Amino acid sequence: MKEIKPDQHSEKSKREQVEEMFNSIAPKYDLLNRVLSLGIDKGWRKKAIKMLEPIKPKVILDVATGTGDLALAAMSLNPDKIIGADIAQGMLDIGKIKSKRAGYDNKIEFINADSAALPFANNSFDAIMVAFGVRNFQHLDQGLAEMYRVLKPGGRMIVLEFSKPSGFPYKQLYNFYFSSILPIVGNLFSKSSNAYSYLPESVKHFPEGDAFAAHLEKCNFKNISINPLTFGTCTLYTADK
Repeated sequence: MKEIKPDQHSEKSKREQVEEMFNSIAPKYDLLNRVLSLGIDKGWRKKAIKMLEPIKPKVILDVATGTGDLALAAMSLNPDKIIGADIAQGMLDIGKIKSKRAGYDNKIEFINADSAALPFANNSFDAIMVAFGVRNFQHLDQGLAEMYRVLKPGGRMIVLEFSKPSGFPYKQLYNFYFSSILPIVGNLFSKSSNAYSYLPESVKHFPEGDAFAAHLEKCNFKNISINPLTFGTCTLYTADK
């Protein structure tokens, strides 16, 4: 799998570049998400959370939590504790503000942590969530293996990730919007010169569908399901330990 970095010419690692990129766009991240996704991302998160309802998780880990949108949405499950982990402190700081504003700061904890080395004991969580984050892992299999390690036996992981629609005419409209409109608007309103150019490139090269399921199988996950959403613009994966 080709490694796609925000700046292909930089000698910094993908992890370092992703951390810097998200710290730089943190102040405008939520606004741009709503505008550029036309608000559809909220519905995707609701569908993802619904896949956790049958197991009634009480302790949840949200990897690559960003500003905490998925963690906040998961409060509908009435968990005892959610930990949101991310490498970008700027994103976490905004997540803390949002959580406190919503009255959940006693149940949602935000920590600076890398998916490749999660600071938790084996079998710690009933459920693990990732929304639009696995694409940014420097070491995909290592990140998945770490999530498998800290997930309890019988626990469930849900992953939301962008994918590429294949049907006409949505494929053509999507490609034009993703490669032409999104980078211009994103780069105009964010401080990062490459964040929204990196997005379509990272989606283009990410192993989606059965290819991503193969990575999950390699890391010992089972009962893997693949659910394309919105004509394949996004895919919801579920997997159990």
